[in-house]
Amino acid sequence: MDVEAARKLTQRIYTRLNNRRADIDKAESYYNGEHPLSFATAEWRKQNAARYAGFSDNWCATVVNAEAQRLKPIGVANLPKRAASKLWDSLQMNEFDSQFSQGVVASLTAKRTFAIVWADAEGKPLVTFEHPSNVEIEYDWENPRLRSAALKTWVDEDLEFATLYTPAELFKWQRKRPNPKQDRQSQALQSRTGRAEDGGWVPRESEGEKWVIANPLGVVPVVEIANRPTLKGDPRSEIQGVMPMQDFVNLMWAYLMLAADYASMDARVMLAAEPPMIPILDSEGNVIGKRPVEMKDLREKRLISITGDNAKIDSWKAASLDIFTDTIEIAVGHIFAQTQTPPTYLVTKTGMSNVNAEGLKASEIGLVNKSDEFITFTDPQLRELLRLVALVEGDKKLAEQSRLAQIVWQSREIRSEAQLADALVKKRQMGYPFEYLLEQSGHSPADIRRILKMREAELNDPQIVAAMRGLDDSSSVGGSVPEAADDSGDDSL
Repeated sequence: MDVEAARKLTQRIYTRLNNRRADIDKAESYYNGEHPLSFATAEWRKQNAARYAGFSDNWCATVVNAEAQRLKPIGVANLPKRAASKLWDSLQMNEFDSQFSQGVVASLTAKRTFAIVWADAEGKPLVTFEHPSNVEIEYDWENPRLRSAALKTWVDEDLEFATLYTPAELFKWQRKRPNPKQDRQSQALQSRTGRAEDGGWVPRESEGEKWVIANPLGVVPVVEIANRPTLKGDPRSEIQGVMPMQDFVNLMWAYLMLAADYASMDARVMLAAEPPMIPILDSEGNVIGKRPVEMKDLREKRLISITGDNAKIDSWKAASLDIFTDTIEIAVGHIFAQTQTPPTYLVTKTGMSNVNAEGLKASEIGLVNKSDEFITFTDPQLRELLRLVALVEGDKKLAEQSRLAQIVWQSREIRSEAQLADALVKKRQMGYPFEYLLEQSGHSPADIRRILKMREAELNDPQIVAAMRGLDDSSSVGGSVPEAADDSGDDSL
């Protein structure tokens, strides 16, 4: 690709990336609890908006976190054990657990996140998860499953940088930073680009390195982890429909607090009487005038003198605030029904209490299914991530095998220890292998290999065998255990 074509492709991809930054910032602001007070009338906003500007009842974060907490890859399977361990170790060397956890929150909140695989200075795989406001992929127009190019951008104190990835080459660009940084902000905030002007890219040449680099992998090393992608459509944010309802909930709270301030206590009124007056005395004790009693004194001292033949006292009751709290609970219930979030996360009246294990499990079916749907779309991208890792390591055979790898995830269901143990005992009685039961109990592939080795050593220790002999239930779950997997030689599938 010639330089001018690369410049045009860079600008085309950057325009799309730049255009979605405002939506990303809005979604992340809602996740962080930074909500504008919306839906109020102009008159009410003029009088009261500033008073409640710092308040928010943040359900957006609850919706995202409830699902994100169920999504944790714990290993790789369906590969030769040594190969699976090698790929997983490469990911773990790049802090995959923490990076993926952050990436999931970004995908659920801002629709997508990205991962880039390249080689570090020592030639080892370097895996980084990237914020959706910094990276964009251009897909093949005929087959959207194929990546034609990708763009990564970032800023430092003075410049904005961009790297264009194509299957054959990398083009490095730079230009003056479009938005000045604020020194008092955190480095994370300073690194945000925000909406920027187009154009102005010039080649970025590092010392001793050309600005156009050959791509030894032969593929675009960027993958997209999207939340609920659709055919011929963009992914969806989990809080896309929550945000307007969140605005409504916050407005109801503001109305409630205003009503509580003005009308939450009984109010009394004097009819047909002059306002109570206090005489004003001079230095010699002579009355030289009068002044009304201050309302503060009337409230605190609870003393009043009423004159006039027709004077009387009346009152009205405090305003009922139930109408606001009931409306808020209904609105929160709508949020959780639409997002399939379990009612156990709700406020007291609408939520669940004193529910047995079966009822709790049934209440989480929607969230479990939604998490499984996320995994359905994410598994192919993580397999592609493994393939890129293998390509960086120069192992084309492993790269081909990794396309059929199985990503092992932590269980999305919440079950009590008693439920799980009972299910495992019954499956063992049906003849399920011990190793399969370990998988069902939620252990990672690495832990399973470790447990099998420990179990084998235990059964081969005469002292332990003697101590366990005579225990009637010693074989009811484990029974005889197959030989532990030997990572040193067996590479069969």
